[in-house]
Amino acid sequence: MADSNEKTEEPTAKKQADARKKGQIARSRELSTTLVLVFSAISFIFMGSEIASALFEVTQRTFTLSRDETYDLTHMFQAWGYAFETISFPVLAYMVIVTIAGVYGNIALGGYNFTWQAAAPKAQKISPIAGFKRMFGMNSIVELLKAIAKFFVVAAMAYVALNVFRDEALHLDMEIYPLNLFHALELISWSFLILCCALIPIAAFDVPYQSYKHNKEMKMSLQEVKDERKNADGDPQVKGRIRKLQYQAAANRMMKEVPNADVVVTNPTHYSVALKYDQHGTKAPTLVAKGVDEMAMHIRKIANGNDVPIIASPMLARAIYYSTEAEHEIPEKLFMAVAQVLAYVYQLKAYKKGKGKKPSPLQKDLPIPPELRR
Repeated sequence: MADSNEKTEEPTAKKQADARKKGQIARSRELSTTLVLVFSAISFIFMGSEIASALFEVTQRTFTLSRDETYDLTHMFQAWGYAFETISFPVLAYMVIVTIAGVYGNIALGGYNFTWQAAAPKAQKISPIAGFKRMFGMNSIVELLKAIAKFFVVAAMAYVALNVFRDEALHLDMEIYPLNLFHALELISWSFLILCCALIPIAAFDVPYQSYKHNKEMKMSLQEVKDERKNADGDPQVKGRIRKLQYQAAANRMMKEVPNADVVVTNPTHYSVALKYDQHGTKAPTLVAKGVDEMAMHIRKIANGNDVPIIASPMLARAIYYSTEAEHEIPEKLFMAVAQVLAYVYQLKAYKKGKGKKPSPLQKDLPIPPELRR
Protein backbone atom coordinates (compact mmCIF):
# COMPACT_ATOMS: atom_id res chain seq x y z
CA MET A 1 0.00 0.00 0.00
CA ALA A 2 1.32 3.45 -0.92
CA ASP A 3 2.44 5.74 1.87
CA SER A 4 -0.07 8.56 2.41
CA ASN A 5 2.87 10.94 3.00
CA GLU A 6 4.51 10.18 -0.35
CA LYS A 7 4.20 13.15 -2.69
CA THR A 8 2.40 11.60 -5.65
CA GLU A 9 -0.50 14.02 -6.23
CA GLU A 10 -0.51 16.99 -8.59
CA PRO A 11 -0.55 20.38 -6.81
CA THR A 12 -3.94 21.91 -6.25
CA ALA A 13 -4.89 25.41 -7.39
CA LYS A 14 -4.65 26.65 -3.79
CA LYS A 15 -1.16 25.18 -3.37
CA GLN A 16 0.00 26.87 -6.58
CA ALA A 17 -1.57 30.20 -5.58
CA ASP A 18 0.09 30.08 -2.14
CA ALA A 19 3.43 29.23 -3.78
CA ARG A 20 3.16 32.24 -6.11
CA LYS A 21 2.57 34.49 -3.11
CA LYS A 22 5.82 33.18 -1.65
CA GLY A 23 7.66 33.70 -4.94
CA GLN A 24 7.95 29.96 -5.64
CA ILE A 25 7.47 29.78 -9.39
CA ALA A 26 9.34 28.18 -12.27
CA ARG A 27 12.14 30.37 -13.60
CA SER A 28 14.85 29.71 -16.20
CA ARG A 29 18.01 31.80 -15.98
CA GLU A 30 19.26 30.17 -19.15
CA LEU A 31 16.22 31.43 -21.07
CA SER A 32 16.65 34.96 -19.73
CA THR A 33 20.39 35.01 -20.50
CA THR A 34 19.90 33.57 -23.99
CA LEU A 35 17.20 36.08 -24.94
CA VAL A 36 19.28 39.02 -23.71
CA LEU A 37 22.41 37.89 -25.55
CA VAL A 38 20.66 36.91 -28.80
CA PHE A 39 18.68 40.14 -29.02
CA SER A 40 21.79 42.11 -28.07
CA ALA A 41 23.66 40.49 -30.95
CA ILE A 42 20.81 41.07 -33.43
CA SER A 43 20.43 44.69 -32.31
CA PHE A 44 24.17 45.22 -32.59
CA ILE A 45 24.14 43.89 -36.17
CA PHE A 46 21.50 46.46 -37.17
CA MET A 47 22.61 49.37 -34.99
CA GLY A 48 26.27 48.66 -34.35
CA SER A 49 27.38 50.60 -37.42
CA GLU A 50 25.32 53.61 -36.32
CA ILE A 51 26.79 53.49 -32.81
CA ALA A 52 30.31 53.08 -34.23
CA SER A 53 29.78 55.96 -36.67
CA ALA A 54 28.53 58.20 -33.87
CA LEU A 55 31.50 57.31 -31.66
CA PHE A 56 33.90 57.84 -34.59
CA GLU A 57 32.35 61.24 -35.31
CA VAL A 58 32.47 62.33 -31.66
CA THR A 59 36.08 61.14 -31.29
CA GLN A 60 37.14 62.85 -34.50
CA ARG A 61 35.46 66.09 -33.46
CA THR A 62 37.05 65.96 -30.01
CA PHE A 63 40.59 65.50 -31.34
CA THR A 64 40.34 68.19 -34.03
CA LEU A 65 39.90 71.29 -31.90
CA SER A 66 40.84 74.69 -33.21
CA ARG A 67 43.13 77.03 -31.28
CA ASP A 68 40.21 79.22 -30.17
CA GLU A 69 38.20 76.20 -28.95
CA THR A 70 41.20 75.02 -26.95
CA TYR A 71 41.25 78.26 -24.92
CA ASP A 72 37.43 78.52 -24.67
CA LEU A 73 36.33 77.40 -21.17
CA THR A 74 32.71 76.90 -22.29
CA HIS A 75 33.66 74.57 -25.15
CA MET A 76 33.65 71.53 -22.84
CA PHE A 77 29.92 71.92 -22.22
CA GLN A 78 29.25 72.31 -25.92
CA ALA A 79 31.26 69.14 -26.59
CA TRP A 80 29.19 67.24 -24.05
CA GLY A 81 25.95 68.40 -25.67
CA TYR A 82 27.21 67.47 -29.12
CA ALA A 83 28.37 64.02 -27.96
CA PHE A 84 25.07 63.29 -26.18
CA GLU A 85 23.02 64.44 -29.19
CA THR A 86 25.06 62.30 -31.58
CA ILE A 87 25.26 59.07 -29.54
CA SER A 88 22.05 59.08 -27.47
CA PHE A 89 19.54 57.83 -30.04
CA PRO A 90 21.33 54.66 -31.27
CA VAL A 91 22.55 53.78 -27.77
CA LEU A 92 19.14 54.31 -26.15
CA ALA A 93 17.43 52.27 -28.88
CA TYR A 94 19.88 49.45 -28.28
CA MET A 95 19.38 49.62 -24.51
CA VAL A 96 15.56 49.60 -24.82
CA ILE A 97 15.60 46.46 -26.98
CA VAL A 98 17.97 44.66 -24.60
CA THR A 99 15.89 45.74 -21.57
CA ILE A 100 12.67 44.43 -23.12
CA ALA A 101 14.39 41.14 -23.93
CA GLY A 102 15.66 40.88 -20.35
CA VAL A 103 12.25 41.58 -18.81
CA TYR A 104 10.45 39.16 -21.11
CA GLY A 105 13.10 36.50 -20.56
CA ASN A 106 12.45 36.63 -16.81
CA ILE A 107 8.65 36.36 -17.06
CA ALA A 108 8.36 34.08 -20.11
CA LEU A 109 8.39 31.03 -17.83
CA GLY A 110 6.14 31.37 -14.80
CA GLY A 111 4.66 34.74 -15.72
CA TYR A 112 4.90 38.06 -13.89
CA ASN A 113 4.93 37.74 -10.12
CA PHE A 114 5.80 40.36 -7.51
CA THR A 115 5.90 39.50 -3.84
CA TRP A 116 7.80 40.76 -0.82
CA GLN A 117 7.83 37.29 0.77
CA ALA A 118 10.49 36.09 -1.66
CA ALA A 119 12.82 38.90 -0.51
CA ALA A 120 12.21 38.29 3.19
CA PRO A 121 15.20 36.90 5.16
CA LYS A 122 15.01 33.15 5.77
CA ALA A 123 17.13 31.09 8.15
CA GLN A 124 17.26 28.31 5.57
CA LYS A 125 19.21 30.55 3.18
CA ILE A 126 22.10 30.89 5.67
CA SER A 127 21.85 27.38 7.08
CA PRO A 128 25.08 25.38 6.47
CA ILE A 129 23.13 22.11 6.31
CA ALA A 130 20.75 23.48 3.68
CA GLY A 131 23.75 24.91 1.83
CA PHE A 132 25.47 21.50 1.67
CA LYS A 133 22.25 19.92 0.44
CA ARG A 134 22.08 22.47 -2.35
CA MET A 135 25.74 21.94 -3.22
CA PHE A 136 25.50 18.17 -3.52
CA GLY A 137 21.88 17.82 -4.57
CA MET A 138 20.44 16.81 -7.92
CA ASN A 139 19.96 20.45 -8.93
CA SER A 140 23.69 21.13 -8.47
CA ILE A 141 24.55 18.15 -10.63
CA VAL A 142 22.22 19.39 -13.38
CA GLU A 143 23.74 22.90 -13.16
CA LEU A 144 27.23 21.40 -13.44
CA LEU A 145 26.22 19.41 -16.51
CA LYS A 146 24.70 22.54 -18.07
CA ALA A 147 27.90 24.51 -17.43
CA ILE A 148 29.98 21.77 -19.06
CA ALA A 149 27.58 21.58 -21.99
CA LYS A 150 27.73 25.37 -22.43
CA PHE A 151 31.51 25.29 -22.49
CA PHE A 152 31.70 22.67 -25.22
CA VAL A 153 28.83 24.09 -27.29
CA VAL A 154 30.16 27.67 -27.15
CA ALA A 155 33.70 26.41 -27.92
CA ALA A 156 32.39 24.49 -30.92
CA MET A 157 30.48 27.53 -32.22
CA ALA A 158 33.54 29.74 -31.67
CA TYR A 159 35.57 27.31 -33.80
CA VAL A 160 32.87 27.50 -36.50
CA ALA A 161 32.86 31.32 -36.40
CA LEU A 162 36.67 31.48 -36.69
CA ASN A 163 36.63 29.19 -39.73
CA VAL A 164 33.81 31.12 -41.40
CA PHE A 165 35.35 34.58 -40.95
CA ARG A 166 39.06 33.65 -40.94
CA ASP A 167 39.87 34.80 -44.47
CA GLU A 168 38.04 38.12 -44.08
CA ALA A 169 39.70 38.80 -40.74
CA LEU A 170 43.20 38.10 -42.14
CA HIS A 171 42.71 40.60 -44.98
CA LEU A 172 41.39 43.52 -42.86
CA ASP A 173 44.83 45.20 -42.92
CA MET A 174 44.61 45.42 -46.68
CA GLU A 175 41.37 47.44 -46.62
CA ILE A 176 41.10 51.25 -46.62
CA TYR A 177 40.80 53.09 -43.29
CA PRO A 178 38.21 53.55 -41.72
CA LEU A 179 36.25 50.99 -43.77
CA ASN A 180 38.36 48.21 -42.31
CA LEU A 181 37.20 49.22 -38.81
CA PHE A 182 33.54 48.97 -39.79
CA HIS A 183 34.20 45.66 -41.53
CA ALA A 184 35.88 44.34 -38.39
CA LEU A 185 32.89 45.50 -36.36
CA GLU A 186 30.57 43.60 -38.70
CA LEU A 187 32.63 40.42 -38.31
CA ILE A 188 32.57 40.80 -34.54
CA SER A 189 28.79 41.31 -34.58
CA TRP A 190 28.10 38.15 -36.59
CA SER A 191 30.58 36.13 -34.53
CA PHE A 192 28.85 37.37 -31.36
CA LEU A 193 25.45 36.25 -32.75
CA ILE A 194 26.79 32.79 -33.60
CA LEU A 195 28.20 32.39 -30.09
CA CYS A 196 24.91 33.56 -28.53
CA CYS A 197 22.89 31.13 -30.65
CA ALA A 198 24.97 28.35 -29.11
CA LEU A 199 22.99 28.93 -25.89
CA ILE A 200 19.61 28.24 -27.54
CA PRO A 201 19.78 24.41 -27.15
CA ILE A 202 20.83 24.88 -23.49
CA ALA A 203 17.78 27.11 -22.88
CA ALA A 204 15.56 24.67 -24.80
CA PHE A 205 16.61 21.97 -22.34
CA ASP A 206 16.46 24.17 -19.24
CA VAL A 207 12.89 25.47 -19.73
CA PRO A 208 11.12 22.05 -19.58
CA TYR A 209 13.53 20.92 -16.87
CA GLN A 210 12.69 23.90 -14.64
CA SER A 211 8.97 23.31 -15.22
CA TYR A 212 9.37 19.63 -14.31
CA LYS A 213 11.49 20.47 -11.27
CA HIS A 214 9.01 23.07 -10.01
CA ASN A 215 6.05 20.73 -10.51
CA LYS A 216 7.90 17.96 -8.68
CA GLU A 217 8.64 20.26 -5.75
CA MET A 218 5.00 21.34 -5.66
CA LYS A 219 3.55 17.82 -5.60
CA MET A 220 1.49 16.90 -2.59
CA SER A 221 0.85 13.78 -0.59
CA LEU A 222 -2.61 12.27 -0.24
CA GLN A 223 -2.69 13.45 3.36
CA GLU A 224 -1.87 17.03 2.34
CA VAL A 225 -4.66 16.98 -0.25
CA LYS A 226 -7.11 15.68 2.36
CA ASP A 227 -6.01 18.27 4.92
CA GLU A 228 -6.32 21.09 2.37
CA ARG A 229 -9.79 19.94 1.33
CA LYS A 230 -10.79 19.67 4.97
CA ASN A 231 -9.54 23.19 5.71
CA ALA A 232 -11.27 24.56 2.61
CA ASP A 233 -14.60 22.80 3.10
CA GLY A 234 -14.57 22.65 6.87
CA ASP A 235 -14.36 19.66 9.19
CA PRO A 236 -16.91 17.03 8.00
CA GLN A 237 -17.89 16.28 11.60
CA VAL A 238 -18.54 19.94 12.30
CA LYS A 239 -20.47 20.33 9.06
CA GLY A 240 -22.50 17.23 9.88
CA ARG A 241 -23.28 18.63 13.31
CA ILE A 242 -24.35 21.95 11.77
CA ARG A 243 -26.58 20.19 9.23
CA LYS A 244 -28.13 18.13 12.04
CA LEU A 245 -28.86 21.25 14.08
CA GLN A 246 -30.30 23.00 11.04
CA TYR A 247 -32.52 20.01 10.32
CA GLN A 248 -33.71 19.88 13.92
CA ALA A 249 -34.49 23.61 13.87
CA ALA A 250 -36.44 23.25 10.63
CA ALA A 251 -38.27 20.20 11.99
CA ASN A 252 -39.22 22.02 15.20
CA ARG A 253 -40.48 24.97 13.18
CA MET A 254 -42.58 22.66 11.00
CA MET A 255 -44.02 20.79 13.99
CA LYS A 256 -45.25 24.08 15.43
CA GLU A 257 -47.25 24.69 12.24
CA VAL A 258 -48.93 21.26 12.12
CA PRO A 259 -51.75 22.22 14.59
CA ASN A 260 -52.68 25.11 12.26
CA ALA A 261 -52.89 22.87 9.17
CA ASP A 262 -56.21 22.14 7.44
CA VAL A 263 -55.32 18.57 6.52
CA VAL A 264 -52.53 16.01 6.70
CA VAL A 265 -52.15 13.77 3.66
CA THR A 266 -50.38 10.47 4.36
CA ASN A 267 -48.90 7.49 2.52
CA PRO A 268 -50.15 6.24 5.11
CA THR A 269 -46.98 4.66 6.64
CA HIS A 270 -43.93 6.43 5.21
CA TYR A 271 -44.94 9.96 4.10
CA SER A 272 -46.91 12.77 5.73
CA VAL A 273 -47.54 16.29 4.40
CA ALA A 274 -49.47 19.01 6.22
CA LEU A 275 -51.36 21.57 4.10
CA LYS A 276 -52.91 24.89 5.00
CA TYR A 277 -55.23 26.99 2.86
CA ASP A 278 -56.47 30.52 3.53
CA GLN A 279 -60.00 30.54 2.10
CA HIS A 280 -60.18 34.32 2.30
CA GLY A 281 -56.85 34.88 0.60
CA THR A 282 -55.72 34.55 -3.00
CA LYS A 283 -52.75 32.24 -2.41
CA ALA A 284 -52.62 28.57 -3.23
CA PRO A 285 -52.48 25.89 -0.52
CA THR A 286 -49.18 25.95 1.37
CA LEU A 287 -47.09 23.04 2.63
CA VAL A 288 -46.42 23.75 6.32
CA ALA A 289 -44.71 20.45 7.24
CA LYS A 290 -43.51 17.23 5.66
CA GLY A 291 -41.61 14.17 6.73
CA VAL A 292 -40.86 10.50 6.18
CA ASP A 293 -40.85 7.52 8.53
CA GLU A 294 -40.39 8.76 12.14
CA MET A 295 -41.02 12.37 11.14
CA ALA A 296 -44.17 11.31 9.29
CA MET A 297 -45.41 9.44 12.37
CA HIS A 298 -44.69 12.49 14.53
CA ILE A 299 -46.71 14.74 12.18
CA ARG A 300 -49.66 12.35 12.36
CA LYS A 301 -49.39 12.20 16.15
CA ILE A 302 -49.53 16.00 16.44
CA ALA A 303 -52.42 16.12 13.96
CA ASN A 304 -54.41 13.56 15.98
CA GLY A 305 -53.79 15.55 19.15
CA ASN A 306 -55.08 18.77 17.54
CA ASP A 307 -58.07 17.36 15.60
CA VAL A 308 -56.41 17.96 12.23
CA PRO A 309 -58.03 15.67 9.62
CA ILE A 310 -55.73 12.93 8.27
CA ILE A 311 -56.42 11.73 4.73
CA ALA A 312 -54.74 8.67 3.24
CA SER A 313 -53.69 9.33 -0.36
CA PRO A 314 -50.30 7.68 -1.08
CA MET A 315 -49.82 9.06 -4.58
CA LEU A 316 -50.71 12.64 -3.62
CA ALA A 317 -48.60 12.52 -0.43
CA ARG A 318 -45.50 11.45 -2.36
CA ALA A 319 -46.14 13.96 -5.16
CA ILE A 320 -46.39 16.86 -2.68
CA TYR A 321 -43.40 15.66 -0.66
CA TYR A 322 -41.03 15.55 -3.65
CA SER A 323 -42.29 18.64 -5.49
CA THR A 324 -42.77 21.17 -2.69
CA GLU A 325 -40.56 22.56 0.07
CA ALA A 326 -41.85 23.58 3.49
CA GLU A 327 -43.48 27.03 3.63
CA HIS A 328 -43.93 27.02 -0.17
CA GLU A 329 -47.09 26.82 -2.24
CA ILE A 330 -47.91 23.56 -3.96
CA PRO A 331 -47.36 23.33 -7.75
CA GLU A 332 -50.17 24.48 -10.00
CA LYS A 333 -50.43 21.00 -11.50
CA LEU A 334 -51.58 19.65 -8.10
CA PHE A 335 -54.28 22.28 -7.54
CA MET A 336 -57.11 20.04 -8.74
CA ALA A 337 -56.12 17.05 -6.59
CA VAL A 338 -55.54 19.16 -3.45
CA ALA A 339 -58.80 21.05 -4.07
CA GLN A 340 -60.72 17.76 -3.99
CA VAL A 341 -59.04 16.79 -0.72
CA LEU A 342 -59.77 20.18 0.88
CA ALA A 343 -63.38 20.11 -0.32
CA TYR A 344 -63.81 16.69 1.25
CA VAL A 345 -62.26 17.93 4.52
CA TYR A 346 -64.51 21.01 4.67
CA GLN A 347 -67.60 18.92 3.97
CA LEU A 348 -66.55 16.43 6.64
CA LYS A 349 -66.10 19.23 9.20
CA ALA A 350 -69.52 20.64 8.36
CA TYR A 351 -71.09 17.19 8.69
CA LYS A 352 -69.54 16.69 12.11
CA LYS A 353 -70.98 20.05 13.21
CA GLY A 354 -74.41 19.04 11.93
CA LYS A 355 -74.40 21.65 9.17
CA GLY A 356 -74.37 19.38 6.17
CA LYS A 357 -74.82 15.91 4.87
CA LYS A 358 -72.20 13.22 5.03
CA PRO A 359 -69.73 13.66 2.12
CA SER A 360 -69.12 10.92 -0.41
CA PRO A 361 -65.85 8.99 0.07
CA LEU A 362 -62.81 10.66 -1.50
CA GLN A 363 -61.91 9.03 -4.78
CA LYS A 364 -58.66 7.07 -4.73
CA ASP A 365 -57.48 8.04 -8.20
CA LEU A 366 -56.87 11.78 -7.83
CA PRO A 367 -55.83 13.84 -10.90
CA ILE A 368 -52.02 13.82 -10.47
CA PRO A 369 -49.88 14.51 -13.56
CA PRO A 370 -47.59 11.62 -14.59
CA GLU A 371 -44.41 13.71 -14.17
CA LEU A 372 -45.25 14.28 -10.48
CA ARG A 373 -46.10 10.69 -9.64
CA ARG A 374 -43.59 8.88 -7.43
